[in-house]
Amino acid sequence: MSSPALGVAVIGYSFMGQAHSHGWRNVNAVFDTPAVDMRVLVGRNAEAVQASARRYGWAESSTDWRATVAREDIDIVDICTPGALHAEIALFALAHGKHVLVEKPLANTMEEAADMAAAAQRAEAAKVVSMVGFNYRRLPALALARELVAGGRLGELRQLNIRYYQDWLVDEQAPMSWRLRKDEAGSGALGDLGSHAVDQVRFLTGAEVASVSGTSRTFVQRRPGAAGEEEVSVDDAIWATLQLDNGAVASVEATRMATGRKNALRIELYGSRGSLAFDLESMNQLQVCDLEAPTGAQGFTSILVTEPQHPYLEGWWPTGHVLGWADTFIHELRDFLLAIDGGSAASPSFADGLEVQRVLAAIEDSAAVGGAPVVVHHTDAHEAPVASR
Repeated sequence: MSSPALGVAVIGYSFMGQAHSHGWRNVNAVFDTPAVDMRVLVGRNAEAVQASARRYGWAESSTDWRATVAREDIDIVDICTPGALHAEIALFALAHGKHVLVEKPLANTMEEAADMAAAAQRAEAAKVVSMVGFNYRRLPALALARELVAGGRLGELRQLNIRYYQDWLVDEQAPMSWRLRKDEAGSGALGDLGSHAVDQVRFLTGAEVASVSGTSRTFVQRRPGAAGEEEVSVDDAIWATLQLDNGAVASVEATRMATGRKNALRIELYGSRGSLAFDLESMNQLQVCDLEAPTGAQGFTSILVTEPQHPYLEGWWPTGHVLGWADTFIHELRDFLLAIDGGSAASPSFADGLEVQRVLAAIEDSAAVGGAPVVVHHTDAHEAPVASR
């Protein structure tokens, strides 16, 4: 494209930093978007981040995120750090006029999330774009599911069941990490996996969560750390019932203790005219049941979501050539760059991230009082957050 390339800095070089680097490296090759220049990868360990920068395709590395963000040749700041740093980096970047992408969940606390949403809203006046990285919105099958629901294919939506199961903590000797410390991660399976589930409830239905009842459990209380055993200060698993403002009810489960399940996100939607089912382990397929079909032909039909008219498929391979998990980050960056190019708001916005945070906080509050219902209050970003029974 004729415009100068947008300079990108990614903060964080581990799992998510690698996934986002894959997206930045390939987005211009797949989609017609503004050109990007992978300028700086930032991390705390100079030797490790330098090695990762070379491997991932970055021009240089740094251990100083403030100096990097303030550079004139950096236009986009992509935050892939533990949640404890999200607010500080994002607020600094927005104050310096940078477009900001933040990995989910938006923040560790309601106060931080509200501050970030308010700052993003103020920055919109200067055409500064911000977005939360809920990459599963960019799965073609789930984007198609949303289109079908919005188009009335399911009729009146009545029930949702979303389960996100992993097993990487089943072993009691699995070592401590930042994801198991509340001061760094904010929460456990609730924020790590449950945030995806709650975002999908909002994304697929277009409804807000009115109230929740939640339960949480930490099955392994202590784990081996570098200096001996440490206390696990977050949940291992959560279960929640969500009442939506459109009358539907959603059941949400998230766990990192489901033996044998590696990355099992299962979504089911049931309506008066039909239903949908999705399984991340078969991510190119969407199961659709249509009650308007003849009685003898009713049942779930599998749609292979690889046709050119399906969401995000215009830049990809011929029909039937399936996509992978990492490609969701290319789709995410496509949408982010197009929003920057058009001077428009990106979705999911920081305001969306704040709404998810409200639901997560309500689930946590409910679990703390034995599962009693907690009302989710939807306020403007600048108002004080509230979650009360």
